[in-house]
Amino acid sequence: MFARITLVEIDPLRTDPGAAVEQFRRDVLPELKQQPGYEGVYVLLNPDGKAMLISLWATPDSAQSSISNGYYEAQLHKFMTVFRSPPGREQYEVVLTETPQRTAL
Repeated sequence: MFARITLVEIDPLRTDPGAAVEQFRRDVLPELKQQPGYEGVYVLLNPDGKAMLISLWATPDSAQSSISNGYYEAQLHKFMTVFRSPPGREQYEVVLTETPQRTAL
């Protein structure tokens, strides 16, 4: 499994960070699920509008293909008025995962 990390800063003067996350859920996530090799995403957000998106991919090629086929740029374009600056992007191999099971309250 491979992870692509995208770092963004949402400008809270232009857009409520929660609204930007909802826009991602509504406008990006359905298309993201259709990308070959897609295995999931984590979206992390702090109160200042800094966000980290960790998308998970089956192979390094599938992580790269959504960039080279223009999909990634098209999705970023939807948020151009939301970001303070252009996003940063890196790719990593996932070498260990551990997700504890949640217990019902």
